[in-house]
Amino acid sequence: MQEQLGFDFGAQPRKLVRVTPAKLATWTDCPRRFRMAYLDRPTPPRGGAWAHSTLGAVVHNALKALFDLPADRRSPEQAVALLHRQWKDDGFRDAEQAARYRDRAVVWVRDYVAELDTSVDPIGVERWVSTPTSKIVAEGRVDRIDLRDGELVIVDYKTGRHALTVDDARGSQALALYALAARRTLRKPCHRVELHHLPTGEVAVWEHTEESLGRHVARAEEAADELALAGDTLAAGGDRDVLFPPRTGRRCGWCDFRRSCPEGQQAAPALEPWALLAP
Repeated sequence: MQEQLGFDFGAQPRKLVRVTPAKLATWTDCPRRFRMAYLDRPTPPRGGAWAHSTLGAVVHNALKALFDLPADRRSPEQAVALLHRQWKDDGFRDAEQAARYRDRAVVWVRDYVAELDTSVDPIGVERWVSTPTSKIVAEGRVDRIDLRDGELVIVDYKTGRHALTVDDARGSQALALYALAARRTLRKPCHRVELHHLPTGEVAVWEHTEESLGRHVARAEEAADELALAGDTLAAGGDRDVLFPPRTGRRCGWCDFRRSCPEGQQAAPALEPWALLAP
């Protein structure tokens, strides 16, 4: 009788796939790299530190530490002192090169903080946010979440060599998922996302609509379906090279798993650890 009425009490609810923007981006960039990073155990050996990653991490950490201070101590000079305290030389060619980029980062951070209203506490700094959709649980850590005029604003710091545009903010799946996750976690509306490019001082802004957020979710769910199916098939004995093929290109020159990927080694020459720094 229950079956005739359309009830199926034996069916198991579908398990939601937990994803972060980094996980989705890795799958899209290269399924083999995804497998090595998230599925292979033990994880294949990674390459060494990259100078541009060290630079970005130091700047992020200094800005996080700044907002951990009382508002009356959040000065440009204090931000610079925190950057010096956080500094590492990992990945740089030598001490001279590291010092040169440290001096650049000092200018970036000092000028950026000088333009900020640091008397206002962000609603979140390095805040973990999460939200379910019909197929996934999207989650991740946001650099900064501001509260402006009753709405949340997602702020993402960037220190890369290229200036950013409105298209970068609009097309960022990470920022869109953060906006959705932040508004669920913090129970406030969120549509505005911002990329703050410290080397140029430029801010790329996009105001999402429900439709544009929905398009990002649909693409994320599609990618999550693919990676989950590949992972389940691998666990059932599937061929790992068929399920997780390499997607070769210029990125192979700086892939962390290059030493474990013959196709990647053939696709692009290995880059020096400092090669992706801005000239």
